[in-house]
Amino acid sequence: MHAPIGHFDDARPAPDCLDELTRPVAEAVRHWNGSVPADRIVYVVTDPQWADTAVFVQHYGQELLEQSANCVVVAAKRGGETTLAACVVLSTTRVDVNGVVRRHFGARKASFAPMDTATGETGMEYGGITPIGLPAGWPVLLDPAVVDLPYVLVGSGRRRGKLLVPGKALAELPGAVVVEGLGIA
Repeated sequence: MHAPIGHFDDARPAPDCLDELTRPVAEAVRHWNGSVPADRIVYVVTDPQWADTAVFVQHYGQELLEQSANCVVVAAKRGGETTLAACVVLSTTRVDVNGVVRRHFGARKASFAPMDTATGETGMEYGGITPIGLPAGWPVLLDPAVVDLPYVLVGSGRRRGKLLVPGKALAELPGAVVVEGLGIA
């Protein structure tokens, strides 16, 4: 199979690669029910030493910079309660945690979740967290620029490997909300 974006030697439909994914991501792909068929989600084999965006695009294609998204876990605190959520923005931007995220949740404080919390709660590796397969009930905030892409490159749950996902498929994830201004320069 040829990857819809980027230059990858090994690209396969994600349902054919469940053993390459973390358990929660594999389960989400296995039970996929969005309007975009699961086999349009493509798993590409990548080297974990190139997992970070800057070196990744140097190795796999500079054009991927505009087609890559980062998924980060945030913690919003209000009245002694903490809400964990995922935020997905283009890799050329950063999440407006103290503005848009804080206001979205009506929180007193919002911040990036500690690495141990992010990995422990998601069951995914740091540097590979993806919006697919997050815990039930988690809000998934998406920047509109991510949803508008024909394909977007996101983590696979591990540092080895990535997923190429139609942007509109991400908008159909459980808990997904498109939030204007989420990603800022």
